[in-house]
Amino acid sequence: METRSRPIALNIIKTDFPNDDMERKDFVELDLGKEGSSYGSDPDALEEDFTGETKFHYKDFGSIDWYRELAVDQRKRARDKEKAEKTPNIVNYIRSLADAASGWIIVTVIGLLAGFAAGVIDIATKWLSDLKSGYCRGHLYLNQEQCCWSDTLHGIDEDNCTAWRDYGNPNTYGGHVLLFIMYCLMGTLFATIAVILVKMIAPYACGSGIPEVKTILSGFIMKGYLGFGTLLVKTLTMPLAVSAGLMLGKEGPLVHVACCCGHAVSQFFPKYRNNQAKLREMLSASAAAGVSVAFGAPIGGVLFSLEEVSYYFPLKTLWRSFFCALIAAFSLRAMNPFGNQHLVLFYVEYDKPYHLFELFPFIILGILGGLYGILFINMNLSWCRFRKRSILGQHPLLEVVILALGTSILAYPNPYTRIQSGHLIRLLFKECKRYDDNPLCDYNYSQNATTVFNDGITQATWQLILALVVKSALTVITFGIKVPAGLFIPSMVTGAITGRLIGILTQKIIEAFPTLSIWEGVCADPTSCIEPGLYSMVGAAAALGGVTRMTVSLVVIMFEVTGGLQYIVPFMVATMASKWIGDAFGKDGIYDGHITLNEYPYLDVKIDMQQQKTTAGQIMNPKGGTMVTIPFQGSTTEKLCTMLADHPFSGFPIVTVQGRLVAFITREDLQEGIAAGRKLMTLDPNDAHIDQTVLFTMSTPLVSAGRVPIRLNNVIDYSPVTISEQTSIALVLEVFRKLGCRQVFVLRQGELVGLITKKDLLQFIYETRNNDQTSYTQFK
Repeated sequence: METRSRPIALNIIKTDFPNDDMERKDFVELDLGKEGSSYGSDPDALEEDFTGETKFHYKDFGSIDWYRELAVDQRKRARDKEKAEKTPNIVNYIRSLADAASGWIIVTVIGLLAGFAAGVIDIATKWLSDLKSGYCRGHLYLNQEQCCWSDTLHGIDEDNCTAWRDYGNPNTYGGHVLLFIMYCLMGTLFATIAVILVKMIAPYACGSGIPEVKTILSGFIMKGYLGFGTLLVKTLTMPLAVSAGLMLGKEGPLVHVACCCGHAVSQFFPKYRNNQAKLREMLSASAAAGVSVAFGAPIGGVLFSLEEVSYYFPLKTLWRSFFCALIAAFSLRAMNPFGNQHLVLFYVEYDKPYHLFELFPFIILGILGGLYGILFINMNLSWCRFRKRSILGQHPLLEVVILALGTSILAYPNPYTRIQSGHLIRLLFKECKRYDDNPLCDYNYSQNATTVFNDGITQATWQLILALVVKSALTVITFGIKVPAGLFIPSMVTGAITGRLIGILTQKIIEAFPTLSIWEGVCADPTSCIEPGLYSMVGAAAALGGVTRMTVSLVVIMFEVTGGLQYIVPFMVATMASKWIGDAFGKDGIYDGHITLNEYPYLDVKIDMQQQKTTAGQIMNPKGGTMVTIPFQGSTTEKLCTMLADHPFSGFPIVTVQGRLVAFITREDLQEGIAAGRKLMTLDPNDAHIDQTVLFTMSTPLVSAGRVPIRLNNVIDYSPVTISEQTSIALVLEVFRKLGCRQVFVLRQGELVGLITKKDLLQFIYETRNNDQTSYTQFK
C-alpha cells in the first residue's frame, strides 16, 4: 500500500539556547494546526486545508479513529463559537447559521436524489420486464401498461390491447415456443450486460451492499465503494438484473444507492468531507432514505438504519434520518413510478379483522420463517465459500450467464415463477373477493356446493408449491453473484408463498371440522373468517425476519406497506417467533454472515464476552517479547530512520527510560516529520547518516552546537487509551466499541508491556466463537 503524501506546515521558532557557542538559533517545529493539537495527527495522514480545519486521510481498508475525529469536531466548534463571540457581525452570524443548517441541507438533497433514483429504477425495471414478452408499436420506450392506457380508458382489457404486440401468439405452439425463446434470450442478455458493466467499470456495484454499508458505518474505510462510478453503474444495472428474472431484488441495493448519494452530496461541505465521523451521520440518514423509497416506509427506514446498519446514531442523526426519509418518500411519490399513487408495487389495504385463534398459525409461520432463515444462511454462506474456491469465482461473467439462462428455463413454465417477484407478492397479498379472476381466489360461493375450493385454486396451490421450491433453491445460489442483488424481495416471496399455503390449509381444516369450538362462533364458512392474503403478509415478515434478524423495523415496514394498523400484533408474533427460533441456532443474520465471510473488521454490538475469563494481557502483542518503542529523550534521526527500516509497524509508542508511556506517534507522521525538517534545513531527506536531534517535548532543551533539532510535539498523541493487563476481555470489547479506538496500550503497574489493536480483538473473537483461524491479514 502506497503512503499518500501530505503537506505539512513548518514554522521557524526563535528560541533562546543557553549555550556558549551560540546565543540564538533557529528551531524547527512541526505545526499541523493553527492552534496546535494535543491529539496529534491521524494514523494515515493529516493535512491543513484552506479553511484551517484539521483533515484526516485514511488508507483503504483501514479503520477511522472515532475518538479523534469527534474531538477534532468539538475543537472546531469551540473555535468557531469563540471567533463569533469575539467579532460579532452579520457575516459571522450568517456563516454560523449556514454551518448549523448544512446537515439539514445535505439530508434534503439526499432525499430528493434517493427518491429520483428509486423512481428511475422502478420505471426502467417495469419497462425491461415487459420487453421480455413484447413491445409497444411505435413507442418502444413505453411499458405494457403505459402502451395500453388509451385502450384501457375505452374498456379494453390490457391482455387484448391493440397497441401492445407480443413476440408470438401464446395460443399456438409456434408462438408459445417463440415467447419462450425470447424470454430466455432477453433475460440472459440483460444479465450479461449488467455483469459486464459491473466487472469493467465498477466492481463495487455488485451484491446487496448492506453488509459493506454496515461495515463502513462502523468506521471501516472502503474507498470507491460509495463513489460516483459505483452509484452510476449500480443505478443502471439494477433494473437489468431484476428484469433478467434472477431471484434477487432491488430493495437492498437501493440502500447502497442512497448511501452513494449521501457520500456524493457530503463532499460539497467541508464540515462533513473532512470528518469521517460526521460523514457517517449523513450515511446513516441515507440508509434510512434507501429503505423509505424501497418499501414506501419512511418510519421503517429510520428504524432500519438504527437497528440494522448504523454504528453511531446520536439523537440529531435520528431527526435528520427521519427528515431525509420523509423527503425521499415525497420525491418518489411525486414521480409516481407505478401509476397508482403508491410508493410500492404490492401496496394493499385490508379491512378484515383477524381472530384470536389465528395467532396459532401465525406462530407456526414465525417458526417456519426462523427455520428457513437458518437453512438459507448456512446454505448461502456454504455456496459462497464454494464459489470462492471454484471456477465460478474466477469467471463471474460465466456464472451469471449460466445462472440467468438456467433461471429463465426453470421459471418460464410456471406462471408464479415467470412473473416479476414484486408482481407475485402483490398477487399473494391480494384480498380475495367475489368474481375475482385470481386463480388463488377461485372459491365456490354457492350454498349448495360440497366444497368451497374449485379446481382453479387446487391447481394454483400445486404451482405455488413448485414455485416455492424453485425460488428458494435459486435464491441460495443467486445471492452473492457479481450483479446488484438484494435479498428482501426473494425472502419475502418465499415467506409469502408459505403464508398463502398455510392460509389455504387453515381454510381446508375449518371446512373439514366446522364445529370446533375455537372457530364455530366466528366462521360461517372458511372464506368468511380466513383471509390467505393476510397469512401471506405474515409469512413474508417471518421469512424476512428469519434471514435478516430484524424485529422492530421489520414490523413497522410491514405495517407501512400494508396500511393495516390492526395487523401489527400478527406481524409482531411472527417476527418474534422467527427471531427466537433463528437465535436458537445462531445469532448472526445473513448480513452479519457475509461480513464474517468477507473478513471485514466489524465489532458487532451483539457480541457478548461476559463469560470469557481471558484478560488483556493474554491477547496483547507482543506476547513475552519486547515492544519497539521510541525513547522520550535522546532520539536522533539516524536512530529513528534505522528503526523505521527495521520494523514495518504503523506506529510507535514513546516511553520514558523507566518504560512509562508518554505518547504515541504514527509511522507516517514520523517519516514525514523527519523529511520535512531536513528539507527545511536544505538537507537530503533520504540520507539517514545526517544526524539531527528529534524532540517530543514543549520545553526548551539544552543542545550543543551543531544541527538544528526537530520538534515533533505537535504531531504526537499525548492521550493514548490505556488499560491494565488484568482488564477483562469484556471490558476491552466495550472500550473498543464505545470509544471507537484503533488500538489500546496495555500497562503493568504503569509500565508499557503491549498493545491490542482492533483486528487483534476481532481475531480473538472469531477464534473463540467459531473455533477457527479466521484471518484479517488482507487489511493489516
